[in-house]
Amino acid sequence: MDSQAKGPVATEIESRLRLALNPSHLLIINDSEKHRGHAGHDASGESHFTVELVSTAFIGANRVARQRMVNEALQELLVDKIHALSIRALAPGE
Repeated sequence: MDSQAKGPVATEIESRLRLALNPSHLLIINDSEKHRGHAGHDASGESHFTVELVSTAFIGANRVARQRMVNEALQELLVDKIHALSIRALAPGE
């Protein structure tokens, strides 16, 4: 996991993605500071994230299906903890 993303929301993102998709690579970047003063930014400092992951679960799945898999794994967090999420989901070798 990326060293800049160590808070409780980032930790929960990591846990859920590892459990649901068993990625061989997982990078979680907290982009929240870039959005200070914008809609959805909150005092927690954990509202905007980028996730990059490589998983065999994505083999044969198109980009939309892959993003749905990630969103499903993070479903509860997307309701009230994560305001914005950028996803880069790849199959091994891509």
